[in-house]
Amino acid sequence: MVIVQINYCYQNITRAEREPRYTDALAAKFLNIEGLNWKIWLDSPDEPRVGGIYLFESRAAADAYLAGPIVAALHNNPEVFNLEWYVFDVRERMSEITRAPIGHRAAAAE
Repeated sequence: MVIVQINYCYQNITRAEREPRYTDALAAKFLNIEGLNWKIWLDSPDEPRVGGIYLFESRAAADAYLAGPIVAALHNNPEVFNLEWYVFDVRERMSEITRAPIGHRAAAAE
């Protein structure tokens, strides 16, 4: 398993202006990404930084996501700056001991 952390900032857009963009339909688009078990959405209360933590089944799935259309759209978005990502292997046994939700694919909220 692989964790991907993506962070970026919005330029000249307040949190209040960003808020309407975060819809259930936007979140649902991530349900069909091959090899993605789950995503945690991040939003800084004090700065324009946002991001996500993703659990992928494999490095290949993570690499495909990073090379895919969602990340490409971030690269090409003039409102986005300081785009960065990190890829980490998961220490599965240690994570299981500390109750990380890595053993199953999360079900979508209804």
